[in-house]
Amino acid sequence: MNRAEKATLQLQAVAVLRMLKETRTYDELAAVTGLPSGDLNRYVNGHVLPSVDRARAVVDGVGREELAAELESRVTRDEEGYVDNSEVVFDQSFLDLVAPVAAESLDFDRPDVVLTAATDGITLGAAMADYFDARVAYAKKSKETAVEEFIESRQRLASGIELTYYLPASAIDPGESVLVVDDLIRSGETQELLLDIVDRADAEVVGVFALIAAGERGLDRAEGLTDAPVGALTTFEE
Repeated sequence: MNRAEKATLQLQAVAVLRMLKETRTYDELAAVTGLPSGDLNRYVNGHVLPSVDRARAVVDGVGREELAAELESRVTRDEEGYVDNSEVVFDQSFLDLVAPVAAESLDFDRPDVVLTAATDGITLGAAMADYFDARVAYAKKSKETAVEEFIESRQRLASGIELTYYLPASAIDPGESVLVVDDLIRSGETQELLLDIVDRADAEVVGVFALIAAGERGLDRAEGLTDAPVGALTTFEE
């Protein structure tokens, strides 16, 4: 890890701590992190940066657990199990914290492109792409008028409905590495289409990530389609 990468990790840890401090005293934050309250005070107020080891522990360990808890507190489900995560996908500052935590805890390799599906996945895709300094691309259910060449993936769902996603062919080059992300994974059908687009582009999958998994079915389906890491920030029982 070079000096710039170390500094980035330390600043990410401070951002996570500041988010956690919004609803906690320093003593409560110390209990969550296992770090002395006096040190936490100095980190949160910008007087000093945590060591690299402490920063990694915050981002990779405490950060994932606490961000998952924060995510769950913002998400609602109705009686039929439909998920409303609008309080999360519209909060870019929260998603900017999720990106490094997901990258560190799930050990994704740096992608050239972050691929998602329009529309709810776009804000998460942007956050992940910004963290990795990668391009972001999103597949849509309709073709853009001015684009001449598309990568197309089509699937007939169990309900009998046919779902098709289109991505401009110029969005992913052959041989590039791609991280597939989405706000929600339930059946895994959307992720299968996105993975098929990566395959049709002759590119390489480096991971599949979702903010929320509604049950294990979608994660299992994605794991069966790639050897790359697959994970979600939190999982709800269906």
